[in-house]
This record gives sequence, structure tokens and C-alpha cells, in this order.
Amino acid sequence: MPRPSLLLALGALAVTAVACAPVSDTTGQASPSAPAGSASADACAKGALPLKTPGKLTVGTDKPAYEPWFKNDDPSNGEGFESAVAYAVAGKLGFAKEEVVWETVPFDASFAPGAKKFDFDVNQVSITPDRAKVVDFSKGYYTVKQAVVALKGAKFASATELAALKEARIGVQVGTTSLQAVKDVIAPTTDPKVYSQQVDAVNALKNKQVDAIVVDLPTAFYVTAAQVEGSAIVGQFDAAGGAPEQFGLVFEKGSALVSCVDAAVEELSSSGELAKIESTWLGSAAGAPELK
Repeated sequence: MPRPSLLLALGALAVTAVACAPVSDTTGQASPSAPAGSASADACAKGALPLKTPGKLTVGTDKPAYEPWFKNDDPSNGEGFESAVAYAVAGKLGFAKEEVVWETVPFDASFAPGAKKFDFDVNQVSITPDRAKVVDFSKGYYTVKQAVVALKGAKFASATELAALKEARIGVQVGTTSLQAVKDVIAPTTDPKVYSQQVDAVNALKNKQVDAIVVDLPTAFYVTAAQVEGSAIVGQFDAAGGAPEQFGLVFEKGSALVSCVDAAVEELSSSGELAKIESTWLGSAAGAPELK
């Protein structure tokens, strides 16, 4: 039979376990569990969140809202990668779709110093030390990949693996993660043509001075949609080595909402839901198959 001192200890543990149980919001959904050192579950309950408008989650993004991040220039339809991510995060925080309000925020303004009119902004904003001095970021929700762009019907446009690009003349901007990825991952037999500006590499593709260019995937979508008529994304691939470039949700500096959103992003990541959203909107359905 346990000694009295042991019974007291077991009772204390039971009280602690009850105190740490997840807290549900008024919708009946469990609030996101808070990681160590972050806001408590009580602070992440829907009614306790520090919002610009009580009962509404205000999300910012730019206009026009380009594909594949959004569809039909309408962030509120839930279609496109970033619209889907925003609504998935909102759901984890306890918000129904009709409780999410969208604000138009120019890209540069989203991470400029000063007060914000959004609870968080989603607009392909890479997390950088300089930006983090004046705004706060969530944990990364998307790791930026590199992409190969070629003219439709060109020799290397039908490549389905990285090895098929070994003989290609590849254009790339100097000092970029794309250049390092070309050297480390594709390792072409001919040195890549390096340009001082990205637009120079784009023009080289237009003028058929190179067989393909390598840029980050978001840029590749822009190149094919707006810069080079008759071009297409051959595929996307992971860069090797170094800290990965990631997109983060943007907050006003000092926002108490960050830790709760971080918990939501972590839950979406660990459950596989975030990967499913990425596959749906940024995978082969978006015209960017994986190159291995």
C-alpha cells in the first residue's frame, strides 16, 4: 500500500494534469495547444485572442492576388495556396469562414514599420532578419523551392528529372540561392550563364540565349504568367544545404497573436494538412512537377 507522502504526490500530479487539459472555445473546437514558452491554451481561446475587430479575424494581402497563391483575384474564396493556408489557420483558431475579413495591403507595406490594419498578412513574404526587426513572423508555412523555366517546345522543356538538364545552358542571377542550387544540385556540364540582374536572365531566355533559367518557384510563376510569353515551368526542386528560405505570416511588431498562430501552423504541419494544401495548389496541379 502506498505511503501517505506518495499519495499526496500522486494527488498533486492529478491536479496538474487537469490544469493542463486543452481548453475549448465557444465553438466546441479545442484551442491550439501552446508550445513551451508560448501563450497558454487559455490565451489562445477564440474569445481571448487580441484582434483588430472582436469576433473577426482580419487577414491582409495584396491586390491583385496572383495565382497559384489565390484564385480569380479573390482571397476570400478559399482557393489557391495562401488563401487555403489562411483559412486553415483561421479554423485552428476557432473561426468559421464567414468570420474571416480580408484587407488589401500592398506587399511592401505588409512588413514596413508601424501599426497594421490586419491581424496577420499572407503574401509570400520571406522571413528575413532585417524584416524581423520591425514586424513579427509566424513559423514558416512554406519552404521556397527552386524552379526551372524554359520556352515551350524547347529541347529541355520536357525534362522530368534533374539529370536531363545536365547539358542545358542555364541562366541565373548572381548572388542568389538559385545560382547555388544550379551548381550544387543540377551541376550542369557547362557553367551557368550568370547575370547581374534577374531581368537580364529573363531576357536571355526570351532571346534564346539560354535553354532555361532557374529562379525560386514564386518568381517562376510570375515569369511564366507575365514576363515571358510561351514559357513554362519545367519543374521544381529542393536546394541543397544552407538555411531554407521560408514564407511566414506577418504581424505587427509585438503582436500577442503570434504564439497562438504558431501553434496552429505547427498543428497543420504535424497533421500533414499543410503538405496536402501545398500539393494541391503548388504541385503538379499548378504546373510545377517535382524534379528529382
